[in-house]
Formats: sequence, structure tokens, C-alpha cells
Amino acid sequence: MPKQQRRTFTSAFKKQMVQLYENGKSRAVIVEEYDLTASALDRWIKQAQTSGSFKEKDNRSSDENELIALRKELQRLRMENDILKQASLIMGRK
Repeated sequence: MPKQQRRTFTSAFKKQMVQLYENGKSRAVIVEEYDLTASALDRWIKQAQTSGSFKEKDNRSSDENELIALRKELQRLRMENDILKQASLIMGRK
């Protein structure tokens, strides 16, 4: 069985699906009619209610944002540390 290709949907389409749900159309009917997964529709509904945006970065928790920032800082500090190690090796030879 071939693997199903991942589909992408526009923000306008997602908004339309959320509006159908908010106007009383059942989740099951929307999923069936538009060939969606229930988890995708649930995520869109939650995003619309939480932030009004379907972009992942707009729906991150403060903990997730902090973790991303800390990982970036750790990467930068490791790079600086490697540069300093190389410099000390070079200076030690002279």
C-alpha cells in the first residue's frame, strides 16, 4: 500500500472549516465531506479559539517558546566554545 502524501491547506480553507463547525455542522460530517482527519479539524478548531491563527508559532505555549530560545542559545554557546578551543590551540603552538 503506497504511503499517502501529506496535504496542505490554506488558512482560508481552515477558517472555512472552523466556521462550518461553529455554525452547527457536525465534526463527523465535515471530516467525511471534505476528506479530512478528525485530528486536523480538532487542531484547527483549537487554534482558532486560542489565538485565531493557524500558524504553529502563534500557537506555542510560553514554555515551548522558552525551550526553543534556550536551545538556540545553547547552540550559540557551544559554537563560541569550539572557536575559543581552536584559538587556544593555535595560540599554544606559538
